[in-house]
Amino acid sequence: MKINIVGKNISITQALEDRITKKLKGLEKYFLIGEDDTAKVLLTSHPNHNKIEVTIPTKAAILRAETVDVDMYNAIDKVVDKLTDQIRRQKTRLESRKDKASPLYEAFLDFDILGEEDPEDIVVKTKSIELEQLSLDEAITRMDLLDHTFFIYLDDETGKPAVVYCRKDGGYGLIETE
Repeated sequence: MKINIVGKNISITQALEDRITKKLKGLEKYFLIGEDDTAKVLLTSHPNHNKIEVTIPTKAAILRAETVDVDMYNAIDKVVDKLTDQIRRQKTRLESRKDKASPLYEAFLDFDILGEEDPEDIVVKTKSIELEQLSLDEAITRMDLLDHTFFIYLDDETGKPAVVYCRKDGGYGLIETE
């Protein structure tokens, strides 16, 4: 795996680069990452905190995590823990599906999940909804009134299901179906 490290408002020291390389290379034992796969790492320094974003596009899946911490080295450890947890959860889901022919299953084959089921992976509530035909503005208003982070509705222009959601950076996002 190749690692592309970019710094924004921070200079990348050899110690930072070594730490990131060592930690990300450790992921190769959990997930089949090819030599051509390139991990993209963005380090950003803010006055009160540091942020690290890691994206690893592979043939089987895209691994992505970000974390914020006062100490950049702690942030690196946390983001690698998040990536490892993502791999473990995906492997658990694939194991429970028993879909051994999936190419995604092959990519997760070498990861040892210790036979544990993550409590986060259990569906704790199922809800059925009847889609109402609404405009985008009406859907956003309903979502805000319900204090939800997303809202599913039937778009009045297309007549197809759509999802409006709150973005982390503020504003809204829209997912339309085809």
